[in-house]
Amino acid sequence: MSQETPWQQALRYENRANPYPFYAELRKTPVARQPNGSYVVSTYREIVALLHDNRISSDPTKRPGTAPGMAEPQAETITESILEPNIITSDPPEHDRNRSMMLRHFYGPSDSPHQISDLDPEIHRIVGELLDNMKGKTRIDVVDDFAYPLPVTMICKVLGVPREDEPRFHEWIRTALESFDLGPESTSEENERKAQEGHRAVQEFGEYITGLLDQYAKQPGPGMLSAMVHEDGPEGRMSQSTLVSNAVLLLFAGHETTVNLIAHSVLTLLRHPEALEKLRRRPELIVPGVEELLRFESSVQFWHTRSALDDIEIAGTTIPKGAPVFLVYGSANRDPERFDNPDELDLERPDNQHLGYSQGIHFCFGAPLARLEVQAAVGEFVRRMGNPRLVEDPPPYRHNQIFRGPRHVLVDIDGITD
Repeated sequence: MSQETPWQQALRYENRANPYPFYAELRKTPVARQPNGSYVVSTYREIVALLHDNRISSDPTKRPGTAPGMAEPQAETITESILEPNIITSDPPEHDRNRSMMLRHFYGPSDSPHQISDLDPEIHRIVGELLDNMKGKTRIDVVDDFAYPLPVTMICKVLGVPREDEPRFHEWIRTALESFDLGPESTSEENERKAQEGHRAVQEFGEYITGLLDQYAKQPGPGMLSAMVHEDGPEGRMSQSTLVSNAVLLLFAGHETTVNLIAHSVLTLLRHPEALEKLRRRPELIVPGVEELLRFESSVQFWHTRSALDDIEIAGTTIPKGAPVFLVYGSANRDPERFDNPDELDLERPDNQHLGYSQGIHFCFGAPLARLEVQAAVGEFVRRMGNPRLVEDPPPYRHNQIFRGPRHVLVDIDGITD
């Protein structure tokens, strides 16, 4: 068996809890061609350059057929297994038009663009209730008891998705996430089976969203989806299929990455008790602290749908036209050429322009909501939890390599204060 590349090693499940030593090896070759013909970009400067380069496409339909020396395409993910493109899998001008429409309804109209910031009191209320519900327990699961309920409740409210339907789409999302595997230990037969299951789950998810949109077309309701069904802005209305694709994406991305960030933030602080104590003494550090926690443990480790529209010369390497390009945010956020002592946690890190929410035209427009949620959740956890201790370190991780996060974080506590 040929020796695996650092990238292949980083993708192995056994290394999910700590891919960073392999990222350090990757950065020795900032733009590294892989055996399957893809190019992995691992350094901060080069990733930022490509994020702002219009020769990099996010549209899978613009990829050429399999070229000599290039492997067959990998399994689809939830973001590209729907027929219509969404804002992550499209390029300008289509991307810009759809993103503009979605932003208007996400943040609120131009004369009152405070829809997200106005949610802050409710976010704190939900956080308080979640913590109150854990009173009397001596062991909690940060993921199931705390990190998951908050963001899924909030994204349902923003979109206008009934919260009681959560068990249905939770299962669809779980199946779709588990269907994607780039690890060298996976087999083609296993990948094919998982891909079929994931595709079926996303189709069922799409049918659910279609039914919800049809309901709102007949009778308008609260939330972003109903507003977009009745869109009367200058760009006109999205086609229903495009709206379904973007709604599935928003419901998925609107909570999954935040769950991972809350779980990783608690996990990281419990591994660094001096930082936890500092945050307890100085709660105002929660704002820069959350940015540092996101840099330290990126919720989205890399992105995989991009390809080169032309030959691109970068860092002494030519990425040929048509080649798949992987941008490894988790590595860039630990790049010592950009961040001093990147493997150290510094809640007051200056100039912390991490790539946790990407950059350029695909910057995560849900970042303001995620920040409010994580600031409230982590800040109150630190303030109210009595003597929290990790039960298992490292905890078990989810299988998906892109949306990297713990499956459970068990914590023993002495109690919860008011």
